[in-house]
Amino acid sequence: MKTEEILDLLQSHRTLGKAPREELEWISAHGRLFRFEPGDVVSRQTDVVDSLYILLKGCVSIHMNRATGRRRMEWRGGDVTGLLPYSRLQNPPGDTIVDEPTVAIAISRADLPALIRNCYEATAIMVHEMTDRARRFTSTDLRDEKMRSLGLLAAGLAHEVNNPASAALRGAKSLAGILAGADNAARIVCAAGLTGEQLAELDAVRSRCLEPPNPRENSGLLLADREDEISGWLGTHGLDTELAEDLARTPVTTEALDRIGRTIRGPALGAALRWIASTCAARSLVVDIERAASRIHSLVGAVKGFTHMGQASDEEPVHITGGLMDSLALLEGKARGKSVAVSLDIAPDLPPIHGVSVEINQIWMNLIDNAIDAAPESGHVTVRATRDGSSVLVSVVDDGPGIPAEIKGHIFDPFFTTKDVGEGTGLGLDIVRRVVQWHHGEVDLDSRRGRTEFRVRLPVAGST
Repeated sequence: MKTEEILDLLQSHRTLGKAPREELEWISAHGRLFRFEPGDVVSRQTDVVDSLYILLKGCVSIHMNRATGRRRMEWRGGDVTGLLPYSRLQNPPGDTIVDEPTVAIAISRADLPALIRNCYEATAIMVHEMTDRARRFTSTDLRDEKMRSLGLLAAGLAHEVNNPASAALRGAKSLAGILAGADNAARIVCAAGLTGEQLAELDAVRSRCLEPPNPRENSGLLLADREDEISGWLGTHGLDTELAEDLARTPVTTEALDRIGRTIRGPALGAALRWIASTCAARSLVVDIERAASRIHSLVGAVKGFTHMGQASDEEPVHITGGLMDSLALLEGKARGKSVAVSLDIAPDLPPIHGVSVEINQIWMNLIDNAIDAAPESGHVTVRATRDGSSVLVSVVDDGPGIPAEIKGHIFDPFFTTKDVGEGTGLGLDIVRRVVQWHHGEVDLDSRRGRTEFRVRLPVAGST
């Protein structure tokens, strides 16, 4: 391609076409003309970016692995890409691959200082382009990070809700059968025409059975022993031994059974004990269903508290206790899946900070989530919140392998991640850093093998 033809393409270039002709001549004279074919790799993610590329024709795209999947961004003739003036870019965020036959002018890293000195207006244009590019990357990656957080939230919530919901469903199904058995037994008891004394004894045993059982007696071998003992009593009296399992879970004693056995005899005794066992089993299921529903209610409350649904995202006094507790509730399933023990230690009367609740909660979610990831199987994560002068200090500590000294300085850099490809965006700690700074706070870390601590300081409301 002749020089005049290259100049014509530069003057009609969508990005650089408005630069002075002498600057475009300098670019033409100092740049190298490249032709690429579809499938050519301009640079790989592991390569150091060593050139500025001014695309004259064609199309190239960058392919990036993110936690939400593989993402693609493209540049066409009229765009500039690669190493732009004043950029600190070293490694690209993905592989850059040619999609269409492409013609480009490349300015090497070594020639960029001369470009800046000799092509002032072209440099200014490309600096603006670099700002726009950074904004595009940041907005899309922040969206990816929000989607990852939403996915984490949804997965944790689904796991946590599934267990109590399943328990409530099983309880409701069992309850229908138990109530039917209790009704049938009650009819037999009523037909037996029991005396006042017999009814009083029956009611006394039933009341005793409805008392809360001793947890020690309802565990392991003690429960098995009780069931065997009651089963033996039922067998001796010619009654259905299947009642033993339900009666053993109540506080009823064989002495109480002896009393009712002396008072009520024949078929009415079996019906009376079946009625008592069914009533107690139904009561137990109602307690289980209530407990499951309360768990679901608390989880929904944690989600609403974490996201502050129904509230405006305005600055306000924020009590971080609720946000920390909600974050732990939403990550409880993940911690349990790794057998990681998470402890929360919050100082009483912790003063509020000033900020946006949803954004502050994102700090705790990211730090605690990372700590659970870093902790070993059956490890520990400790979250503490105290007042430190005019600040609230929150620390998140895990007993994982620690952060190597050579990467500690990059841990808050955007896109930097130690996780496998596709498992993290590298923006979690960058978001933490930016949210903390926006709230006039500080975040730092101390790490060694077996102990990594992230510390967040946020000013008390009214202290700034």
